[in-house]
Amino acid sequence: MDWKESVSLWQRLERARKPVMLYGMGNGADKILDELARRGIAAAGVFASDEFCRGQIFRGFRVINYKQARERFGEMIVLVAFGTQLPEVMERIKRIAREQELYIPDVPVYGGGIFDKDYLMLHEAELRRAYALLADGLSRETFRDMVEYKLSGKPEYLYRCESRPAEACKNILKLGNSECYVDVGAYTGDTIHDFIEMTDGYERIFAIEPDARNFARLKSAVEGFARIVCWNVAAHEREGRITFAQRGGRNSAASGAGWTVPANSLDNLLAGERVTYIKYDVEGEEAAALRGTEHIIREQKPRLLVSAYHRNEDLFRLPLLIKGMRPDYKVHLRHFPCIPAWDTNYYFV
Repeated sequence: MDWKESVSLWQRLERARKPVMLYGMGNGADKILDELARRGIAAAGVFASDEFCRGQIFRGFRVINYKQARERFGEMIVLVAFGTQLPEVMERIKRIAREQELYIPDVPVYGGGIFDKDYLMLHEAELRRAYALLADGLSRETFRDMVEYKLSGKPEYLYRCESRPAEACKNILKLGNSECYVDVGAYTGDTIHDFIEMTDGYERIFAIEPDARNFARLKSAVEGFARIVCWNVAAHEREGRITFAQRGGRNSAASGAGWTVPANSLDNLLAGERVTYIKYDVEGEEAAALRGTEHIIREQKPRLLVSAYHRNEDLFRLPLLIKGMRPDYKVHLRHFPCIPAWDTNYYFV
């Protein structure tokens, strides 16, 4: 398997003569600025949409809007430093890309390291092993485009491999009306509502959410629905306690700083229960949660949906881990419209 991109985004930026401008603020921008500084690449500034830039200072830069940036610099390299699924925001990014050299750097949501040429060479054997497991053409195209995107930062690879959740539900999951669904990382109940809308009924639902504020909203969201059990616990590989950053949003996650919360394995929580479908979206702890489900996976072979974008290694580590538990799984990969490479999921059926 040969890769089209021979130069990484970071190599390209090291050679760039145009000013480098970040589009957006927040955690992603922090990580991009840190990596630029590590490589000795100077950022020229930060711009944001009109509604976000007024009076803002970010990392010592006065935040301006795109019009002001264009007036100041003319041609520039734009690095998109935030994530979005909103069609109007994605279209705005495409409009800027028609005027400027634009990239969307892939920086991991959790964990360290950058997916550059060195990383690709270090893990190429594992990437090839994971690619060989894929069961359909769209999965293989998505995998190749994902690697090319992570290396180059070019958004066209993300756009090219987009598919829709309805396609995965219809062609891969094929859910029935008697599912026993486990929502690991249930957030505020949105994915439970999605599941109920996709099916004509269900047998039971188990919802797992460690963040206290999210859990309160989850309980409220499922009130009135029958046969739903909610646990305010972190899914992990064994029973105990883990340190957890409770942010009251989608980015609540296991962390080196924060509160300690109870944790347990799905094998313990669901002992003796019938399980037909599990969704894992646990902010970088997918591998630990999967190891804590090994008995259920080996014994029952439930359908699995596993987020594959929180850590660099998720693209190859997660399918290799699960196929090691049940070699007879068929493996599929899908990316839904989102930038950067978020909402990229493995399906095991």
